[in-house]
Amino acid sequence: MRVDKRKNDELRPIKFTHNFTKNALGSVLVEFGETKVIVTASVDLKKPKWMADDDERGWVTAEYALLPASTNTRVKRERDKVSGRTHEIQRLIGRSLRACVDLKKMPKMTITIDADVIQADGGTRTASICGGYLALKDAVEKLLKSGDLEENPIIEPIAAISIGIVDGKIMLDLCYEEDSRAQVDSNVILTKSGKIVDFQTTSEGEPYDYEKMLKLFETAKKGINKIIKMY
Repeated sequence: MRVDKRKNDELRPIKFTHNFTKNALGSVLVEFGETKVIVTASVDLKKPKWMADDDERGWVTAEYALLPASTNTRVKRERDKVSGRTHEIQRLIGRSLRACVDLKKMPKMTITIDADVIQADGGTRTASICGGYLALKDAVEKLLKSGDLEENPIIEPIAAISIGIVDGKIMLDLCYEEDSRAQVDSNVILTKSGKIVDFQTTSEGEPYDYEKMLKLFETAKKGINKIIKMY
């Protein structure tokens, strides 16, 4: 039995609250069990400065932060320089969301996804990606209505989930207590059609076999399908 009485292949209670803030074009409060993340989408009607003049694409990027009281001990604000972990998660969120849009259909536009973790209990990056997709979708719908976008750039929905092997058993959607003692720790990101955006898996102890890897992936895929149906 897991610490929160779930079955091994069962997701935590998940909730998406849209329009959580007033000013952002898209905003969602994401709750995966005790993990809570505020995700917003802000729009700048110009492309990034680094992009070449003759490049007509738009761009989707992301920023991520653990807020000071989001964990048991206070997290210091990263004011001047982000940590390696934060940089890695930001790149993962941005890369994942760009995988589900056609950047050519949002010319000379930058959408920034901000994921601020207000309470962390495992799976903050995967929750941020799910919330990031929904905030992006809400922003796109408003841009289409305003005429700032002529075509919908979203190709298909995307979702992410954590999964691991704890005490020799495959467990879906790990809370912090499970994640901290997992022998194998994985994050899976898929599109609705099942295309792989990211499948990162690491053994924290002894190596594990190929059959277990396939079982990890299949269990994660079922969980992701359930999340996308919640959208």
